[in-house]
Amino acid sequence: MKKITSGLLAFALTVLVGCAGTSTPAGVGIWNIEMNTPLGAMPATLTMNEDGSGSMAADGMGSAPVSGITYDGNSVAFSAAIDAQGQSINLDFTGTVDGDSLTGEFGSDFGAFGVTGTRQ
Repeated sequence: MKKITSGLLAFALTVLVGCAGTSTPAGVGIWNIEMNTPLGAMPATLTMNEDGSGSMAADGMGSAPVSGITYDGNSVAFSAAIDAQGQSINLDFTGTVDGDSLTGEFGSDFGAFGVTGTRQ
């Protein structure tokens, strides 16, 4: 009986550990975001992939790759370099995901500006 019980316990732990490692991070998906820049509100589309890659696209800036996406519970962080009227601007995002809502801010050489979004 002892062998059966310890065998079942080992199996149950293996299943639980396997399931815990397969959950999708909270920020993965395609997001409609609005950046509150010094020049006014700018809508964009943000794509965050599970492997830490992604992209951001907006009228007037085209599409830019997003790099180094990290997920920690409901927290998300990444960097992007965008072209704003011929000038390259580095942006560092930190934010949180609550269901299908995203809030945070981009840090830049011109100061920080808020970001809100909803998952598509």
